[in-house]
Amino acid sequence: MKTDDWIAMLATGAQPVPAHALERRLFAALVAGGAGAATLMLLVFGLRPELAQMAALPMFWGKLGFAAALALPAGWALLRLARPGADWRRVLRWVALPVALVWALAGWALLQSPEADRWGQVLGSTWRSCPFNIALLSVPMWIACFWVLRRAAPTRLAWAGAGAGLLSGAVGALVYAVHCPEMALPFVAVWYVAGMMIPTLLGALLGPRLLRW
Repeated sequence: MKTDDWIAMLATGAQPVPAHALERRLFAALVAGGAGAATLMLLVFGLRPELAQMAALPMFWGKLGFAAALALPAGWALLRLARPGADWRRVLRWVALPVALVWALAGWALLQSPEADRWGQVLGSTWRSCPFNIALLSVPMWIACFWVLRRAAPTRLAWAGAGAGLLSGAVGALVYAVHCPEMALPFVAVWYVAGMMIPTLLGALLGPRLLRW
């Protein structure tokens, strides 16, 4: 069989990809992953009885805002990494910006606090479990993101896996913030970021295996 005939046979019945198909898949993954994380949070941790009082504190919304500020550029980066040849590096500054801002504000808060209170603000009472709780709640979104990438055409597999992990970690942190009793900014700057890094590193390690064509 000639090459032209072979190509024509392979192309028979091929249909163009619907416009914005990847965006719709990612939106469906966000809905499914977010719902899965919320369900897992309710099953494993439950709602705190003092949630209404926590919601009256500015830092409660600050935690949610920080996680959302990372989830948005992480989703944008994932859309680019899912396409071959798309420019994604300039998105990194929008990923780094909320982290740098929270670290700067946390450093300022520590400088304004008495020295005896600084470690308490960093460690809180849940530092041993917080990162792993966030990583646990990221699992539904992690699976959903890799489902999206498996149906796309990523070429930088480690970076694509890391992007999926970062988005998953941000969603996990967003959901966990509803349960988390910690309200100190230095705690969030250290342990929330650590929790989001767990699925990010896992995605970078497993991306080349799970996303291989």
